[in-house]
Amino acid sequence: MGNQPLQKAISRKSVASSGQLSLQVLILGAIATFFISGFVLWTDSYVTNVSRGANKSQAFTIAESGIEYYRWHLAHESEDFQDGSSTPNGPYIHPYFDKSGNRVGQFELVITPPASGTTIVTIESTGKVDVDPTISKIIKVKLGLPSFVRYSIASNADIRFGEGTEVYGQLHSNGGIRFDGVAYNKITSSKASYDDPDHSGNNEFGVHTHVSPTDPLPPAAVPARTDVFKAGRDFPVPAVDFNGITLDLANMKSAAQSNGYYRASSTALGYEIVLKNNDVFDIYKVNSVNGLSSSCRNFSNSSASGWGSWSVNSKTLLASNVSFPANGMIFIEDDLWISGQVSTAYLNIGAGRFPATPSTDANITTNNDLLYTNYDGSDTIGLIAQNNINVGLSSEDDLEVDAAMIAQNGRIGRYHYASQCGTGYSRTKISIYGMIGTNQRYGWAWTDGTGYQTRVITYDGNLLYAPPPDFPIIADQYDIISWEEVK
Repeated sequence: MGNQPLQKAISRKSVASSGQLSLQVLILGAIATFFISGFVLWTDSYVTNVSRGANKSQAFTIAESGIEYYRWHLAHESEDFQDGSSTPNGPYIHPYFDKSGNRVGQFELVITPPASGTTIVTIESTGKVDVDPTISKIIKVKLGLPSFVRYSIASNADIRFGEGTEVYGQLHSNGGIRFDGVAYNKITSSKASYDDPDHSGNNEFGVHTHVSPTDPLPPAAVPARTDVFKAGRDFPVPAVDFNGITLDLANMKSAAQSNGYYRASSTALGYEIVLKNNDVFDIYKVNSVNGLSSSCRNFSNSSASGWGSWSVNSKTLLASNVSFPANGMIFIEDDLWISGQVSTAYLNIGAGRFPATPSTDANITTNNDLLYTNYDGSDTIGLIAQNNINVGLSSEDDLEVDAAMIAQNGRIGRYHYASQCGTGYSRTKISIYGMIGTNQRYGWAWTDGTGYQTRVITYDGNLLYAPPPDFPIIADQYDIISWEEVK
């Protein structure tokens, strides 16, 4: 009886301790449950994110595959912008399989064909994975076929650029190149070495310089010479096909006859066209050209075919305010003189005679300014001559020509008019904005001080993927112009 209170106290203490322990267990359990639940949620989120990340990466790969597929398609069907179907633009859906042949997703293509006057096609590819339809990746790419005007100057013959020359666009020759100026883009030649016709001695590099110190001779190592070749030089490289332009001239004639402007032989000396900046032109028949005195002769190339004054003396108006053709194609089956100014115009003007024979190849002459109003790509003129593109004796003293020019079989330049030819033998300045493609060696000046004293050639970069209509294309595979991850 005397120990009963003590036992009760001990019992109450045991109960209290048991309660405290249960509370601690509950707290610890709750904490453990919280952390375990958090860990499980974190693990699930991590696994989900890893899985989504993998699926996003897979979708991106599928979208890229869509781009590569259509590049391959265009390499085989360069003008098919409907994926072989009759449905314009798309989307064109293709399944995507892994290396084991299991379908894992699909890509959807939306194709925007080139706008009139360009070769630029836009491809938007959306990649999707089958395991998670909420995930997609979108890539947009612009592709373009490079035209002949990827070069600021392209030549089919040996060519020389003197001191003081600056070239900002690509320069290529199927012959050798002596370059003594400064080139800010790559210079290429199709020759590993050649015998420079301007001096005697052993063969030199396909692209070489005489700027001190003069390049060594092959087979020595080619020095970098970044003082001259800022972007380097490369030789030998594949040749540019000047012969293929014959086909382009024939196509130009057909296009001009069907939906452009075409003139057959003038039965005189040719035609003169004066372009106007309100989308019209005047056309004349050339009856005679200025004569040359017996003392005025081609001293440096007396055997040159077609050497003469190439300056109009008399002409007859045939039609005025003729609208520019809808397809931009003008073809003259005769010699042509061209001048004037355009505004937001898109023209390709050719001169040639068919069947083509060297003795009758047609020429184009630019004695007076041929100008753009806009220099943002909205004005474009192409001049393609079967033979020469001439600047005549009585040309403007400060002559400007805005055009992409190609002389298929001849050269772009001015004949050697010596001092005996009168006041026209020496001219001040010629400025070219566009590009030059010349089959033979070009030039507007001579070492005796005749011709144009200052020559400025500026490359029009707008022409590369937006050349004049039906201008020669030099590649059958599309270049990537831009690449963008949209989503």
